[in-house]
Amino acid sequence: MIPGILLCAGVGLLATWIGGVQHIVGAPIIGLFLGIIIANTVPEAFLNVTKGGAAYSAKRVLRVGIILAGGTLSFKTILATGRTALPYIVFSMIVAFLVAYLIGKRMKVSGKTSVLVGGGTAICGGTAIATLSAVIEAREEETAYAMTAIFLFDILAALMWPYVALTFQFSPDQFGVLAGIAINDVASVTAAGETFNNLMGAAAFNASGVSGGDLSTIVKLTRVALLVVVVVIATIVHQTQVKKRDITAGNKNTSVLKSIIKSFPYYILGFLVLAICNTVFEFSSIALMGTNLSGILKTVYKYLITVAFTGVGFKVKFAGFFTKGAKPVLLGGCTWAVVSVCTLVYIVVFMA
Repeated sequence: MIPGILLCAGVGLLATWIGGVQHIVGAPIIGLFLGIIIANTVPEAFLNVTKGGAAYSAKRVLRVGIILAGGTLSFKTILATGRTALPYIVFSMIVAFLVAYLIGKRMKVSGKTSVLVGGGTAICGGTAIATLSAVIEAREEETAYAMTAIFLFDILAALMWPYVALTFQFSPDQFGVLAGIAINDVASVTAAGETFNNLMGAAAFNASGVSGGDLSTIVKLTRVALLVVVVVIATIVHQTQVKKRDITAGNKNTSVLKSIIKSFPYYILGFLVLAICNTVFEFSSIALMGTNLSGILKTVYKYLITVAFTGVGFKVKFAGFFTKGAKPVLLGGCTWAVVSVCTLVYIVVFMA
């Protein structure tokens, strides 16, 4: 597996560098597309040598990255600022999953793809899709299609919302909710927040001295924190469905509870433990290697997820990408549009 792992690691470094040059498209998305390009341009013999390591990266390396992501999450910050938006955040998450399910069913998109699109829109883009894909045992192709759907409308949202906020003179609090909910990926939220702060100048700060850009990040991190809850629910639902299929096939040996316990993604507990540790000890205040522990964990986890998505890209062929992938992209657009409209209504009616 070593050749494939080394290749994904190298491509991950390139994607990370490209992601650092510009701040709209995140490194994991870039890694995914680089992986797809390689898988469709190099000789088949080369792919046979690297596919084992690519598969390992797509699953095992991904889990380590998800665990480390917990070290960048602080419940203290979320409870201090993000809790005021929590009721609407939960509502928007329900809307995203419901719309993805209903429209996906009508469009005859696979149930797992609909879950991934709903999760990416409801929670945190690539990280949510990566985590849920492991929980519901989605195919690499389904993961790639969902990531593409999130990626396309994420760029549109990151470019559009700061100027919409400027046009309608949204307050920092209004923009924080808009960008934190109607933009999918954390990197894109940060980029949009920086644009808003630059456009608004002194008006970008509320009475407490917090900028709209910072508020949008806090709202976004509140959504990320709810990933643990969504994963638990997804595990229960998926294993219940698996058990029903087993019963239909005549296999009644394992109870649903045992199936859930056996298949539960325990790396999520690692994510939660690191988040709690960061809340208690504040990793950002621990100096290490010329920066701080939180910054190091953020860099490493993003890199590992980028490596993982490079491995995912190795399983996708162009022919299927532009045929089977069309409906998931449309589904992602519909889901994002409904969540965006609901968020704008909420801001205008309840935050005016």
